[in-house]
Amino acid sequence: MKNIFLASVITSCVLLALGAPAQAQAVIGYGAFTPLPQAGEQPDLQRDYRVIVDLTQGGPDDKPLKGLERVARLTNMLAANGVPAEQRKIVVVMHGGASLASLSDAAWAARGKGETNPNSALVRALTAAGVQVRLCGQSMVANGLTEADLEPGVQVDLAALMTVIHHQQAGYALIMN
Repeated sequence: MKNIFLASVITSCVLLALGAPAQAQAVIGYGAFTPLPQAGEQPDLQRDYRVIVDLTQGGPDDKPLKGLERVARLTNMLAANGVPAEQRKIVVVMHGGASLASLSDAAWAARGKGETNPNSALVRALTAAGVQVRLCGQSMVANGLTEADLEPGVQVDLAALMTVIHHQQAGYALIMN
């Protein structure tokens, strides 16, 4: 029994030292964070988290967008602290430089950016965790994209302006990124 306990402690320490998340993830493979149970402003299990994240910045062609990683981190922090999926109402709307993150791998490759979009797996993981991923239709057109170019699960809205306004008026907190 002592050996099992000792092995468990050693394994936990190794995982923490390597930066591996010690908590269950809603967004598998993304959004790692360090639990800080003594810190203030912990998730509130009685609260509905209505959040709209406005992503405008692109990134390097070989890494997921920092803004999408941030959405994964928020989702994972809430889930790991016991906030149920039905209380995590998270919407991310991409436009401007972030628009290309919505491309499928095939559309990414067709644009000569590489074989796979570094954001596509993250977009799939976010949608699987219940996050709504939206694309500004105006940015879609301005970037020469079509709905057929998009990663499955990405919803096209008329404009990010409408998406943000409607969600803020419905009580969603706005996070700009």
